[in-house]
Amino acid sequence: MNINERLPSAGSEALLDYGHGEFRVVRPGAFVRCAVTGAPIRLEDLRYWSVEWQEAYVSPEAVQLRVRRGGRP
Repeated sequence: MNINERLPSAGSEALLDYGHGEFRVVRPGAFVRCAVTGAPIRLEDLRYWSVEWQEAYVSPEAVQLRVRRGGRP
């Protein structure tokens, strides 16, 4: 099992405000979902997001897919 396959710890989905280099928790929770794949991402594992689109991504590959589908994140 790799980092992208780990399930989030028990809890609800968080709501975040994505900023440049950091994010702010608006509604506490254990994870967010990747905007491309729908995969859960534990907050401590979250590394990729779009400030412009306010979306989280599970991997650089997911970011690339998003860019191809709808412009620049």
